[in-house]
Amino acid sequence: MARVKRGVTTHARHKEVVQLGKGYRGRASTNFRVAIEKVEKALRYAYRDRRAKKGEFRALWIQRINAGVREHGLTYARFINGLKRAGIELDRKTLSNLAAEEPAAFKALVDQAQAALKA
Repeated sequence: MARVKRGVTTHARHKEVVQLGKGYRGRASTNFRVAIEKVEKALRYAYRDRRAKKGEFRALWIQRINAGVREHGLTYARFINGLKRAGIELDRKTLSNLAAEEPAAFKALVDQAQAALKA
């Protein structure tokens, strides 16, 4: 059976991992054995945090809406309930932007939510 030399393949694989570890501290940026551990850990964090980011943004939007609503004497929960009763379907990202950038439009939404809660 013919001899298989795999130096080129191994070198390419090692080079790819070390390249991904570029910028890490110490041997993690130069040594394959250390770099592979650090790169795999970093990729796990990246995968996890791409999903966590969505929840963090939702929490931020809710805080902004709550701050905007409390200026008009409502709580976040009652405001969202009022919007649902009024049949207004806006996502939290849009409501957050309105609260921060368009106070007059947001005030109109708060008034509609309050009217729906009273009815």
